[in-house]
Amino acid sequence: MKTEWDYTEMARTYLKRPDYAKDAIQKMIQISNVKKSDLICDIGAGAGHLTVMLTERGFQVCAVEPNESMATHGKRRTQLYNPKVLWINAIAENTSLSNDQFQLVTFGSSFNVTNQSESLVETNRILKRDGWFACMWNHRNLEDEIQQQIEKIIKTHISEYDYGSRRQDQTNTINESKLFDNVTLIEGAVEHTISVSNCIDAWKSHATLHRQAGAKFEEIIAHIEDFLCSLNLEELVVPYTTKIWMARTKKG
Repeated sequence: MKTEWDYTEMARTYLKRPDYAKDAIQKMIQISNVKKSDLICDIGAGAGHLTVMLTERGFQVCAVEPNESMATHGKRRTQLYNPKVLWINAIAENTSLSNDQFQLVTFGSSFNVTNQSESLVETNRILKRDGWFACMWNHRNLEDEIQQQIEKIIKTHISEYDYGSRRQDQTNTINESKLFDNVTLIEGAVEHTISVSNCIDAWKSHATLHRQAGAKFEEIIAHIEDFLCSLNLEELVVPYTTKIWMARTKKG
């Protein structure tokens, strides 16, 4: 299946991206009251970052991913957890899954690239009564000196660079659907240690930058690479904040 955002060329470099904060994921699990006998649906599962964290904790996960290249990496990473994880090719707005099936439906760094109103309707349809929706992203700490310099490089080329909805408060979007209540924000800090070469590789998978940069993308990546190499470091510690917005369905 095709979506507006095509991640085929970026799938490999997505493997270099950080996991979500463990304490934030644990809090999400506690709030949603999901049990090992329940099913979780991870929509936009990509290369499996969130799916892996959920299956490692013993949960049964249905991973929904429309991009074949991304799903190939995700399937490879989760093959040890079979049959607890099932991968299906579908989109957030039309998962083809049965009604009232899941206790928790998650969107790991994917909600912003869907039709959000349609995705919330579909999420509500497949959730059990009293089930929970959760969307999340990792936000780089832009107060970090190295990240500040990278931001300067980007904005030298794209003066009005915008991270879009992925850095916005999701509360209004969720509330406007009138399908959920009890919106809760969870935050957790995570530090991602990564080699400089892998960090450069990860920037090549930055779809938001790619989308806004257009023909300037390769030049921007080259400038980021020059800066990171000038630090004469083998590894970087990149600070992130995991932000999770959760809400319970009103079906109960």
